[in-house]
Amino acid sequence: MLEGVLPELLDKTRERGWRALVKMPEDRLDEMDKFLWTYKDDGFLPHGRDDEPLSDQQPILLSSTATSSEGHDCVFLVDGAEMEIAAATERCIVMIDGRDDMRVNSARALWKKLKATEANLSYWQQDERGKWEKKA
Repeated sequence: MLEGVLPELLDKTRERGWRALVKMPEDRLDEMDKFLWTYKDDGFLPHGRDDEPLSDQQPILLSSTATSSEGHDCVFLVDGAEMEIAAATERCIVMIDGRDDMRVNSARALWKKLKATEANLSYWQQDERGKWEKKA
């Protein structure tokens, strides 16, 4: 489950003082938005959606429509989401559901495409038990 690893990665992003952009399908935005406010008892991750006011001021931005990482230090691409990675973006993290061969193949194609742009990439893959592991 994405919720098992994404908040931790977003916390690390915030510790670096980076602005993050999480791009995912529209049907996952509401669920992730609510989850980031409540995922732990003693805190939350400050964030917003790009379809809300003041979205340009959010330290973590959730989007289904962003086309570029411009203005963000770190980008998380979820469930096959794609975008242009700006040269100033420090890191692009592709989140791959390793339990679905079609998604793995799609993510590999995306990885090759992004690698050709010389983006600073890493990827996390979910195994058949649901555990997320950093692969590169």
